[in-house]
Amino acid sequence: MSPPEEVECDVVIVGGGPAGCTCALYTSRANLKTVMLDKNPAAGALAITSHIANYPGVEDTQMSGAALLERMRDQAIEYGTVARPPPPPPPSPPAPSRPQVFLVEADGDSKTVYTPDLTVKARALVLATGAMGRPPSFKGEDCGGPPPRGRRQVSYCATCDGAFYQDREVAVVGVNAEAVEEAQFLTKFASTVHWVTAVDPKPDDAHAQTLLAPPARPPARPPLLAHAAHSPPPNVKHWSQTRMTTIEGDDSGVTGALLHPKKGDGEPISLPVEGVFIYVAGSKPITDFLDGQAVELNPDGGVKVDEEMATNVPGVYAIGDIRNTPYKQVVVAASDGCIAAMSIDRFLKGRKTIKVDWIHK
Repeated sequence: MSPPEEVECDVVIVGGGPAGCTCALYTSRANLKTVMLDKNPAAGALAITSHIANYPGVEDTQMSGAALLERMRDQAIEYGTVARPPPPPPPSPPAPSRPQVFLVEADGDSKTVYTPDLTVKARALVLATGAMGRPPSFKGEDCGGPPPRGRRQVSYCATCDGAFYQDREVAVVGVNAEAVEEAQFLTKFASTVHWVTAVDPKPDDAHAQTLLAPPARPPARPPLLAHAAHSPPPNVKHWSQTRMTTIEGDDSGVTGALLHPKKGDGEPISLPVEGVFIYVAGSKPITDFLDGQAVELNPDGGVKVDEEMATNVPGVYAIGDIRNTPYKQVVVAASDGCIAAMSIDRFLKGRKTIKVDWIHK
């Protein structure tokens, strides 16, 4: 067996999602030799998104997440990024060997990234491995065929998919802050939001109580404005102390959800919902390859960074879903990549200010 190939560069990026590709684009344009490692371009959150509906400049009926990611990757390569593995020419299948990173050495001026076939030494290291989804928690969670206009039927992001449920009934499962915020967002679209909680929210949880309580009556208004004086209560039905056990559906998607209340006669209840939003467990940032390193993590498992996406280790940056921010959107990940790249350019070139990346005519 031959020893792993060794490559030296200015910047090594672990992860080829929208954050990694954007960072690579900017560092390459700044004349920094950049290597981007991506073990599986087809497995990330963006790659499995059927349609893009909220990325600026992209029409949701024309591009899939995989196509947008491919365009981002090609653009980075066009400006000089070395991608491993290189994209195969169509219609060739993906290369069988993927650069799975199993160890990094982040201390010192030189950062080293190890894969079975490749060792990369760089002056700056960017962590962009994202977060992995949790296993299904409910029977039928993986039901549904290809939905219309990209609607997934079982979703984990109301910001991404809420607009597809205009005047439809949906269920939100979970009692954490994310579930409350997502349920509030869905009230803008859904005819009814069924909020299912196995345990009741705490009485001192003002955020949750706001979701349940009708809006306060505004002060008296002149007669001409009387029609606006009484706002209807939120379109939320709270299923207190109730477990969702099954998501019902067929090839077309979700047709209902089976609930089991702890109180009452114990008989299961079938809700006629067309969408289910699940917030019982968040995604987990992929940081296992950082074992033994001094890179600081937040209590929630995300990598801790400052406003320039720099970690506590000089020369090491973290971008995208590996930070475990509440806003897991493509445009946010891309923004992280841009910020990190410009910070890296300043760090490596000893600049005191950030050099902006645009062309004056």
